[in-house]
Amino acid sequence: MIKLVIFDLDGTLLNTIDDLGNSCNYILEKYNFPVHPLESYRYFVGNGVSKLIERALPEAERNPGFIEELRKEFIEYYSKHSEDRTHPYPGVIEMLKELRSGGVKLAVASNKFISGTQALVQKYFGEIQFVSVLGQRENIAVKPDPQIVYDTMKESGIQDKNEILYVGDTGTDMKTAVNSGIKGIGVLWGFRPKEELEETGAVYLVEKAEEIVRIVKDNS
Repeated sequence: MIKLVIFDLDGTLLNTIDDLGNSCNYILEKYNFPVHPLESYRYFVGNGVSKLIERALPEAERNPGFIEELRKEFIEYYSKHSEDRTHPYPGVIEMLKELRSGGVKLAVASNKFISGTQALVQKYFGEIQFVSVLGQRENIAVKPDPQIVYDTMKESGIQDKNEILYVGDTGTDMKTAVNSGIKGIGVLWGFRPKEELEETGAVYLVEKAEEIVRIVKDNS
């Protein structure tokens, strides 16, 4: 029986790509670097802010000190613009409510910096109860390292991995599920293609949010 479903945030619950891309382009433009089409950011995001900036920068500018400087500027700007064009994917709110009404615990485990993760969850899903909302934290490895899942399990009180599902839209998410020893659901409405999800260990693939409810019921 599934008792806990852990969700990625960007590309899974929320379509954040325009705000992420616009914020990164703002920083690049500020330093007179080439900007990128918003569509390109689908392949830049997923591994935290530092990796996003590294991928967006010209190769010759990718030194750790400069990336850290830009990271701080990005977070400051993005925090003011993270709700400009961001919105939940179709059916996501209804799916979350149905899972909760069925007694399933919900959690968010994201590579987005933790304050941004918690602010967006509160903004768009404030009426829904989550047992844990975690993002990238200092001195803790980002996904696909499984630590964030283990911390979520601890906060939820659910320890049996057979009672947990992990839902995400990228290969990083599916590797996180594999590394954690739990089944991964890959969503096809997010930032990465079906092939990436299949190659990285997705047990299930879904095209609509309501299919997640059916998977949970089928495992009960």
